[in-house]
Order: sequence, then C-alpha cells, then structure tokens
Amino acid sequence: MAGPALAADCWFENGAVVVPAEVAGIAGDYLIDPSAPTTLIHETRAQTEGFAAVDLVAPVRIDGLTLKALPVKVADLDDRAPGFDTPIAGVIGADALAGQVIDLDFKPCRVSIQPQARARSGGRMLTLVMVGGTPAVRAAVSDDRQARAGLFAMDWSSAGLVRLSDRVAAFKPPREGLNPSARNAAPGRLRALSISETLYEEVEAGLIAGLNPALTGSLGVDFWSRWRLRLDMRRGVVVLFPKT
Repeated sequence: MAGPALAADCWFENGAVVVPAEVAGIAGDYLIDPSAPTTLIHETRAQTEGFAAVDLVAPVRIDGLTLKALPVKVADLDDRAPGFDTPIAGVIGADALAGQVIDLDFKPCRVSIQPQARARSGGRMLTLVMVGGTPAVRAAVSDDRQARAGLFAMDWSSAGLVRLSDRVAAFKPPREGLNPSARNAAPGRLRALSISETLYEEVEAGLIAGLNPALTGSLGVDFWSRWRLRLDMRRGVVVLFPKT
C-alpha cells in the first residue's frame, strides 16, 4: 500500500538536484543530497533571517509536505554555492529522508517522497550500507596503477561520476588554479569504476572533502542521472530503472 506522497518539481543545475523547500521557516532553493548526513542551513542565509544559534530543531518542508522536525545545523556552505542562478539556502540531508521512499527522475526533474510505495519491476537493485547516517553502495575504482574498493556515498550535489575522498587521493602534480574539490566540476579522470559487476571506463572524477573516514568517496549525479532512481531508505536499497 502506498502512503501519502509528495510529488514535486525539482531542477538539475550545476551538478546538483535542487528543490524548493523550507527549513526552520527559511524558504528557498535547497540541495537534496543523501551524502549529507545532516540537514544544513547556509550560515549567510541564517544570519540574514536573524538566527544566532548554529544548532536547531526544526521541521523540514518540501513543496508543502512536512517531513519531520529534526536537528538542523547552520554551516558555511560557500563551497557548495558557486555557479547557481539563485543562492542556495541549505541542504536537505539523509536525516530528513530517513524512513522514506524517494523516487527521482532527472529529465524532466521530478522527486516523489512517501513513507511507502508500490513495488516497481524491472530495476537493478543495489544494497545500501549506512555509514554515519549516509547511504552508500559498494564500488571500486582504478587509475591503472592501483585499485581501491570501498563504500561510496550517494551524492546528488556533485558533478562527475565519482569523487574520491581527499583522505585517500590527490591530484599529482597539482595544477595552478585548479580546485579538485569544487562540486560543480569534475576535472579529473579515472581509468575505471566498477559497480555490481558493471564496468565504466574513463570516468569523470574529482575529490570530495569532509566525508566520513569509512567512506572511500561518493558517486555523483553524472552516475545517478543515467537512470530513474528509487532510494528506499526503509528497505535499505537503491533501485536503478531504465529511462523511458
């Protein structure tokens, strides 16, 4: 049986999925990103709205649907802000999505959130592993000299197919003016990415900072946008459906 559902328009911009939302009464454009374990409000926007505290308990609303009240952090999100047409108000994280079933189509961008959903056939299922509140899948990467397998977060706010944690990788030699951790670009290449016995070659890549040390990296929107997605946080799986 399907429960009450939200079906909202979103947009796919600057290597990220963006939704209109409201957190702690602050309405605006929010990134929706399971790789963020905690829902965040941009420090600049919070200060503009008169919030002095950095830790709040507040409801999260997306297009009129209230998900739940939860701990929310005020943080400097300048590293996520460049390149967007309008300022980003914050990030809807995995904590707000916990216990929900999220269907995401990228073109046209449409997101559906509900506590239960009808079964859909024909998809490819990947098992989720929760790491510090972040859903992740198992994958492996190679740069021709060495290979590394591990857990990769579901990242809906970074360009590129894959990003390696800056704890485990670096650009060598570093290039002047290059920010390999910029989320709106993936300036590097990896020889291969392997997920569930499927090989992707010469993949766009970058670095990502601030990940849980148990995570090797993240899989960005250039990977996930190849399918229609179902992120089932209740069952602990993500299902990849062919585009129609």
